[in-house]
Amino acid sequence: MDVTQIDTRHGTNNQHSYSNGNTLPYTSVPRGMNYFVPQTTNNNGSWFFHPNDHTFQGFRLTHQPSPWMGDFSHFLLTPISGKLANYDLYFAQSSYRPNEAVFSPHYLKIKQLRYQITSELTPSTYGAKIRLSYTKDEQHGLLFSAENISYIEVDERQNRVFGYVQNFAGCADPEFKMHFVLTADRPFDFSNTSFPVDGKIISKATQKAENQFFQIGFDDTAPKTVEISLATSFISPEQASLNLKRQADYDFEATKTRAAAKWNAYLSKIQVSDSDKAKVATFYHCLYRTALFPQRFYEYDANQNAIHYDTTARRVANGRLYTNNGFWDTYKTVFPLYSLLIPDEYEKMLGGFLNSYRETGYLPKWLSPDERGLMPGTLIDAVIADAAVKGIGTNLMPEFQDAMLKAATTQSDKENYGRRGALDYNRLGYVPLNYHESVNHTLDYAYSDFCISAVAKTLGNTALEAEYEERSKNYLHIFDPKTGFMRAKDENGNFQTPFNPFSWGKDYAEGSAWQNSFAVFHDFAGLNEAYGEGGFLRKLTELANTPPKFDVDGYGYEIHEMSEMAMIDFGQIALSNQPSFHLPYLFTYAKKPAYTQVLIKQAVNQFYDAGINGYPGDEDNGSMSGWYIFSTLGFYPVTPGSGEYVFGIPAFENVRIDLPNGKTLTLDTANNSPAHQFVTARTRDNKPLKSQFITHSDLIRGGNLTTTLGLVPEEREISEEELPFSISSAQKSILKFQELATTHSETC
Repeated sequence: MDVTQIDTRHGTNNQHSYSNGNTLPYTSVPRGMNYFVPQTTNNNGSWFFHPNDHTFQGFRLTHQPSPWMGDFSHFLLTPISGKLANYDLYFAQSSYRPNEAVFSPHYLKIKQLRYQITSELTPSTYGAKIRLSYTKDEQHGLLFSAENISYIEVDERQNRVFGYVQNFAGCADPEFKMHFVLTADRPFDFSNTSFPVDGKIISKATQKAENQFFQIGFDDTAPKTVEISLATSFISPEQASLNLKRQADYDFEATKTRAAAKWNAYLSKIQVSDSDKAKVATFYHCLYRTALFPQRFYEYDANQNAIHYDTTARRVANGRLYTNNGFWDTYKTVFPLYSLLIPDEYEKMLGGFLNSYRETGYLPKWLSPDERGLMPGTLIDAVIADAAVKGIGTNLMPEFQDAMLKAATTQSDKENYGRRGALDYNRLGYVPLNYHESVNHTLDYAYSDFCISAVAKTLGNTALEAEYEERSKNYLHIFDPKTGFMRAKDENGNFQTPFNPFSWGKDYAEGSAWQNSFAVFHDFAGLNEAYGEGGFLRKLTELANTPPKFDVDGYGYEIHEMSEMAMIDFGQIALSNQPSFHLPYLFTYAKKPAYTQVLIKQAVNQFYDAGINGYPGDEDNGSMSGWYIFSTLGFYPVTPGSGEYVFGIPAFENVRIDLPNGKTLTLDTANNSPAHQFVTARTRDNKPLKSQFITHSDLIRGGNLTTTLGLVPEEREISEEELPFSISSAQKSILKFQELATTHSETC
């Protein structure tokens, strides 16, 4: 798949009340510092692009990771020709034909029908090249506009425009700025480079204002094509100029070629072959999405040292930093994918997250640009643990262990840092119901405790490993065996009453007890035991067969996640949202892998495509794309931090993964047709494979994994040893080994 075959409008048909991805058509380099989006409206808040709009207001430089987070450090560049009747986006916008436009990860091309301007953009890591081809014999120009505060300075001597924007949805620094510098290969026409103020054109060198417009004119005696160079910096205007200088040797076409090469290097890491070309296209559109977040938030100084702006201390600091990532979403799929494809970059990200800890005192939860503190848990712990057990960032783990322990044992006086209700959790073994979304907090903290144990194990700290492994069983405190759900408790240990398993909100995050009662990623064997004989399988079956009804009690109205669950009509398995990602795989833990297989095959075929309605719900920083990628490859990381992937069912006839260690992993599927919905055999390098999981270390040694599909499931007994990781199973195995060793010793 070449980058030119990706249409970035994938999943962009959205509105506030319903999501088909809630994505934006980002043009950038992978994990670049800026993204560019053709803005079609300024009247719909965070939804400033819609694929069915026929209006183009300009190229928006954006850092919006999600419409629910909002944007920061954004502005708009609108190519214009002639004079405007009024300086307002409504008066400046032009129609365009969406079917003729090019929306690629590395390249944008739009013909403005009003102005007859062909506008093109291609990105660099810290900026972009813009090429404008004018046809009319009118004043050629470019209109800059920015919300909130912006400052602009015209430098006639160097034919440049400098400035900054000061606009953000949230930030620790109330004066947080992004600096920019813009120049062109044609002279500016300074008589037509001006500030429109109250309907009048005012020519002056500088202006700081709110919601201002600024018009750049070009000398129209020169050729009608102008190439603009843009660079930005969160550090300083001098750093922005340095970033611009570093891209000066590359013209538009060279920049475009470099951007395409970066995308193709990432997209080609997995090579998929299948007779169903639409499914292949969906795969690569999803792979594109996984390369966007987190974004780079660091730059290189004159000595090529990495530096970044520390918004907490409000100063420039050394080292890398990353932003625009919600770990509640991405720990499940994005980072496990990075561990397989780009472990070196993963390690750099870990270093950036450690810098966030050093600067704030707590590991990050939701960065945009700094800590926003949204969603339950501290699930960066899973990102750290998964790296630790896979040998990524090993030298960082002692400090990460300290950072994880701080969040587990202390409570910040600022709600957006660390674990909410940490002290009550430590005292009671659960987060009481006076905390919002207490059930999710309890389950996420129990899983984080397992992650601390996993990191301690890699560091040889056996006492800490044992302590936090035991703490990770705290999920049992809120399990109600009578109803089979995780339920909120008060401080006295009483369950919240009355109880309605269909009620969304309050005690649960973006779901009800149905979606949130199975988040025991590290110990499904223990949960199975808690249900009693056959109870776990019966509850999972009920989960799948219960219609997708919901009550709005906790929110008071129907949130979009409720609507999306109802629309996909997949029982209470709300694969339209992150809390349900692992649910189809749980049947494998109940020794019914065939149930997992048919659910996964139905989901990937029904809920995803490469069009504007591409996703069943919010895509969320690559997380839903990552789910599709793993689920179509045939294995899924249910338990980050275990080093294992649970088998599902592959979707493609042949896959080649070029591993970062230079080895190649091939995945072949026999009888890969819609009718064949069950796995009847697996072989690893031509040897039969019976286990229901595969380890990361096994995958990265390369070789071949072949899966044979059948019309009906294979009927056989599955042993405990064949099941995926659970701490209860691991503990039983250790006890069994110790017992056998003792018996052997006594016999001898």
